[in-house]
Amino acid sequence: MLTPVATQETHMKLVTRAQLGWPASAAPSQSTARGVKVHYEGTPVSTKLLTDHDACVAEWKAIRASHLANKAEGYSDVAYNYAACPHGYLLEGRGLRKRTGANGNQALNQAHYAIVGLVGSSGLTKPTDAMLSAIRDGIDLLRKNGAGNEIKGHRDGYATACPGGPLYTWLQNGAPRPDSDNEPSTKPPTSGTYTVKKGDTLTSIAAAHRATVDALVKLNGLKNPNTLSIGQKLKVPASSKPDPGTKPPVVNYEPYPGASFFLNGTRPALGKKSPIFTAMGKRLVAVRCGQYKVGPGPELGQADVDSYEAWQRKCGYTGTAAKWPPGKTTWDKLQVPK
Repeated sequence: MLTPVATQETHMKLVTRAQLGWPASAAPSQSTARGVKVHYEGTPVSTKLLTDHDACVAEWKAIRASHLANKAEGYSDVAYNYAACPHGYLLEGRGLRKRTGANGNQALNQAHYAIVGLVGSSGLTKPTDAMLSAIRDGIDLLRKNGAGNEIKGHRDGYATACPGGPLYTWLQNGAPRPDSDNEPSTKPPTSGTYTVKKGDTLTSIAAAHRATVDALVKLNGLKNPNTLSIGQKLKVPASSKPDPGTKPPVVNYEPYPGASFFLNGTRPALGKKSPIFTAMGKRLVAVRCGQYKVGPGPELGQADVDSYEAWQRKCGYTGTAAKWPPGKTTWDKLQVPK
C-alpha cells in the first residue's frame, strides 16, 4: 500500500510520482491555465476498484503504460495531471504546472489542466463521494498553482462522451464537494426494493447499491442489521441503483480471533504483523473509517487502532466501549475477508 503525502490541505490523500516509482515528468511546463477539465477512462473499469485500493494504483499505472506505448499519439507521460480513485486518493500524473495531453489538441491542452476519475463506460461508472472529493482536492491544488476558476468536462470543446453521464451531471451542478466530505449520504430517498438472496449481507448489498449500511438500516427500520432472511425485501436508495449486471461480492469472512489477538497485555500490540491487519484496514477504508497516512498493511499501527475506534463509534459505541480492541459485534459487522 502506498503512503499518501501529508499536505496543507488536511483532507487530501496525495500519492506522488515518486511513490508510484515514476521519474520526474517529461511533459512540457505550463505555469497557468484557464482552469481544469475532468475526464473518465472511457473504457470498462472493474468494480474491484471499489474494495481494493491496490487495484486503483494498478489501474493508474496501466493507464500510464498504455499512453507511453501509444506511438501514434507520442505521449511524453501519462496524459493527465492527476487521477482520483474511489477511496478518495489523488494520484499524481504529470502533476503541477505541466501541460496536459488529454484534452484533444494543443489549444485545448494549453487552455486547461486535466484530472481523470477512475470510472468508465461500463462496470464502475458512478463516482463515489470520496472520488468527487479527491477531484475537488486536485482542482483546489491546481488552482493554488496556476489554474483559473473554470471547471469543465472533456466534452466541452471536443467531440467526445467523456467524462460520462454521472461525472458530467456533477460538473453541470457546479462540481460541489460532497456534503458528507467523503462519505455517501446516509439519508437518500427510497427508489425500489432488493430481494435478499443466499449469501447476501447488508454490507454486500450496500456496496452493490453504492450506499452505506447505515442508509439501508434507516430506510428499512432494521433492528438487527446482522440478521437477514432469504426472500426479504429491502428498500434501496434512489441514487444508488447498481449498474446492470452488478452482483453483490462473494466474500469469505474471518472468524473473530478474540480480543487477546489484538493486545499485548492491556495495550495494543503495535508492531505485530499479520495478513489480517491488511484485510481489516482495507475494510475500514471501504466503510469510510480509514485514518491512514501509512497503510493499511500487515503491521499493526496506531492508524489501525484509530480507524477501528472510528468504526466502533460509527456502530454506535461511545466512551471506553468504542476503544481498541475490536469487539466481536463490530468485527462481525465489519466482515473482514480472509
